[in-house]
Amino acid sequence: MKLDAVVAFVLAALIAVPAAALAWEPTKPIEFVVPAGTGGGADQMARLIAGIADKHKLSPRPLIVVNKAGGAGAEGFLDVKSKKGDAHTIVITLSNLFTTPLHTGIPFSWRDLTPVARLALDEFILWVNADTPYKTAKEYLAAVKEQAGKPGQMKMGGTGSAQEDQILTIQLEQAIPGTKFTYVPFKGGGEVCSTLVGKHIDSTVNNPIECASNWKAGRVRPLAVFDTARITVAEWKDIPTIKEALGVDVNYLMLRGIFGAPGMPKEAVDWYVAFLRKVTETPEWKKYLDDGALKPAFASGAEYVKWVEENEQLHKELMTKGGLLKK
Repeated sequence: MKLDAVVAFVLAALIAVPAAALAWEPTKPIEFVVPAGTGGGADQMARLIAGIADKHKLSPRPLIVVNKAGGAGAEGFLDVKSKKGDAHTIVITLSNLFTTPLHTGIPFSWRDLTPVARLALDEFILWVNADTPYKTAKEYLAAVKEQAGKPGQMKMGGTGSAQEDQILTIQLEQAIPGTKFTYVPFKGGGEVCSTLVGKHIDSTVNNPIECASNWKAGRVRPLAVFDTARITVAEWKDIPTIKEALGVDVNYLMLRGIFGAPGMPKEAVDWYVAFLRKVTETPEWKKYLDDGALKPAFASGAEYVKWVEENEQLHKELMTKGGLLKK
């Protein structure tokens, strides 16, 4: 075959191959790192995404969820940071993306990773055990005030020292003079809610999804939501905001997003963005958001980076006010 004919044959073959077939896609299992313990909101979301991907055949390779909760998520973040250029490692991020390096001083910043997409924003709710006499946040905070400084001072459970839960706890203390909690850290939101059910702590500020099953089973009671407006879906609608319940303006929304390893190739980032967008369009995802009272908030590219930059500064301000920055 003459050279001209060979060139023509190759060009024809390339034209005949669909563009999608030439694009990047995973060639081996994707390691999906969760920088938190099992059973919490991040773990539940990661496992849901992996399940949706499998059910709807959205990825040619499976997503393998790996929990690395050590050091309030530092273990997970540093592990992903070490995999420069790896297109088959992603991490689900909550706000410990900001709080852990700000509090511990570990050599890590979100800028060490590759931003992929923001999937949703998560609420926080003040919960007590359903067997307690407290029917409102006002009743509970009155009891907290009464016990402040005493041996039986109320215990607030949360997901690690200087994490979102402790920031909210300190904000409550600062907003309501005379209020003081003993903050008890755990490795994940699932463990926190189980401890509340077991009556080993007096309250938590868990994400809705982390206590939803225990709420439906009648084991815990939601008193107020830390947002500027009530949650608008399903049975969550009846929970008042902190401002409605206590007259103070304490609100906070947490990131549920995805980052890749540092230096992840652009074509891989594009694949993950398209993949995650497909995940968020499934009925399973939409039901999950409603059941767990999460706010849909898909963003990628410059919009996602701008939001992350702004929220890093917000957390620095909140943690400075709460005395939680590394000294």
